Amino acid sequence: MSNTGQYAGFWMRFVAVIIDGIILSILQNLIIIPILGAVGFSALASNGFDPSMMSEQDMMAALPAIISAASTAIMVSGIISILYYTLMESSKSQATLGKMALGLKVTNENGEPLSFAKCLIRQIGKYVSYFILLIGFIMAGFTAKKQALHDMMAGALVVKK
Repeated sequence: MSNTGQYAGFWMRFVAVIIDGIILSILQNLIIIPILGAVGFSALASNGFDPSMMSEQDMMAALPAIISAASTAIMVSGIISILYYTLMESSKSQATLGKMALGLKVTNENGEPLSFAKCLIRQIGKYVSYFILLIGFIMAGFTAKKQALHDMMAGALVVKK
């Protein structure tokens, strides 16, 4: 057991992720919507963008703007998410807002705060779990220290304060 308390189980961590997801959605929309406007997506919408009223040539001409807007939104969304988790968990609070709400924090095996680099490794490790059909996340429900794959990659624990 960590020096700081009990390990946080799968369901507590899941609720924290839902809270963080709501917060991130708001933050991402506040940032992404103006970016979409900047890359021209709003121009399509304001000109009455209606695919049923467009010729095939018009649709093909609009396709690069749509792809650019979607790609930009996905990239910015990912960067915001990684920065949110990394900055929050490497801060003095050692927790995202969702984890704080549930009285959880992220530590190393000795109960000490993680460095920015370790938190970044932890966040990148989450993408590994996405690629292996979420199995890396599910592991938290079955390991002795309630660690998911990304926790193991960074030498991290999620514990109750």
